[in-house]
Amino acid sequence: MAFLKRLGWYLVGLSIGLIFLVFFLKKKSGEEGLDFCYFPNCRVLKDMRSKTLTFSKSLPEQYRDTLMIQFFLEDGDVDFGKSDTKSEPCKTYFISHEYNGKELEMEAKNCEKEIMVENIVPVN
Repeated sequence: MAFLKRLGWYLVGLSIGLIFLVFFLKKKSGEEGLDFCYFPNCRVLKDMRSKTLTFSKSLPEQYRDTLMIQFFLEDGDVDFGKSDTKSEPCKTYFISHEYNGKELEMEAKNCEKEIMVENIVPVN
């Protein structure tokens, strides 16, 4: 009987601890679930989403759609082989994403306070 009593108290403590853990993790994550960005692709895109967006003057008008750019920054794949991550003052990233059935590649400069979209081209 002593074992069942100890097991009961253990389960009560465990359930109270789990409830507290759920509340703290929910507050930490901002009520929208956990968002862990440990991979380089996720970290670069998250950093870019936090900055203001500007467009290059040479970018065609059809690609000056902020909604399309947000799709690139949410679900895009950064090509680190083509990207220049050592350049100063702005790093250059090539991000590919499928939009409206077409595979597109965006060239963007990640500066300290803003993102400059340089070019968007279809991938062959």
